[in-house]
Amino acid sequence: MNAAFSPKTILTGAQMLFVAFGALVLVPLLTGLDANVALFTAGAGTLAFQWITRGQVPVFLASSFAFIAPIIACNQLYGTAATMGALMAAGGAYMILSVLVRLKGTDMLHRVLPPVVVGPVIMVIGLALAPVAVNMAMGKSGDGSAQLVAYDHAIWISMLALCATLLTAVFGKGIWRLVPILAGVFVGYMCALFLGVVEFSAVQQASWVAAPAFTAPEFKWQAIAFMIPVAIAPAIEHIGDMMAISHVTGKDFLKKPGLHRTLMGDGVATTLAASVGGPPNTTYSEVTGAVMLTKNFNPRVMTWTAIIAVVLAFIGKMGAVLQTIPVPVMGGIMILLFGSIAVVGLKTLFKAHIDVSEPRNLVIIALILVLGIGGMQIGGNEFALQGVSLCAIFGILLNLILPPAQSESQN
Repeated sequence: MNAAFSPKTILTGAQMLFVAFGALVLVPLLTGLDANVALFTAGAGTLAFQWITRGQVPVFLASSFAFIAPIIACNQLYGTAATMGALMAAGGAYMILSVLVRLKGTDMLHRVLPPVVVGPVIMVIGLALAPVAVNMAMGKSGDGSAQLVAYDHAIWISMLALCATLLTAVFGKGIWRLVPILAGVFVGYMCALFLGVVEFSAVQQASWVAAPAFTAPEFKWQAIAFMIPVAIAPAIEHIGDMMAISHVTGKDFLKKPGLHRTLMGDGVATTLAASVGGPPNTTYSEVTGAVMLTKNFNPRVMTWTAIIAVVLAFIGKMGAVLQTIPVPVMGGIMILLFGSIAVVGLKTLFKAHIDVSEPRNLVIIALILVLGIGGMQIGGNEFALQGVSLCAIFGILLNLILPPAQSESQN
């Protein structure tokens, strides 16, 4: 039997989807998108990535956490259809980066987007949504305007979900250490069932087999200008993920098939996802960890992961069950999730040995953090820059305009 069609390869592919599943569906559940569409676009995006990279890289692409805050904000400002159009443009920005990397090499990318800019931008992505996480953990809507679940019940549900997530992440062994979000959702959901706050009417009405609720994009230049700068953080994260999977497999994927091809694959996958109403795609470090654990480096495994994801997307009741997960379950997990994203940004600064006492570095980092987290807005009703997009642009401009730090100029 062909190894690509062997039961072992198919089962390993299913296991990889199990590892990615919690994070994959969390993004649409938090942003109001359809979870079944996210499953479909994760599978379709992974297949597109494999085609572009000639089936050489064993990675799985799915919902990107970096876009959670921008999607929520863009939805409120411009609507879902315009947000999808903006996300397609963000995927286009990946493709442009891919072409620039092919023509100029990776040094160009690091000059425009050094750690002193990327680190604090990633921190903003995590911390900007801290109030949303806390509100949801207390049973409120994200903006705190409505109490969806009684506080006495919500705090138990959210804290148990949080504890299960962090305990699995810290003390889990083997494959279980790679699924902390799934563990948190399960424990929180069981608690919610016990307290009687889960509503099943939507599940009873849903069909077993149904097409995902695809959404057509709409293009508004205001939404596009708002979203494109957000692509900075996941693009840099993509490079790190490629380096990680290269280290795990002992192959240099930055050279073959090349970073330009992997960036292009990510961009096409994101544009494809947004064109039908799905969240942007990114490579999953959880799946990279699973590859390291299983020692199965065959990219065909990810083909089966993608195929299984596409098939599951057409099970209507699955999406309905996911929608029954109460707000406090998500809130408890988000507290740890958004804090973890901020720590990744901090790690970026530490790893690059950025001297924050240097006035130049201090100014760039301080302005990015305050403009991004503080909610500064520049513009009016027709067009406004705010949040991650505003602070990213400020960071890039300051880095290009300000003279090098003394420690850099002496080297």
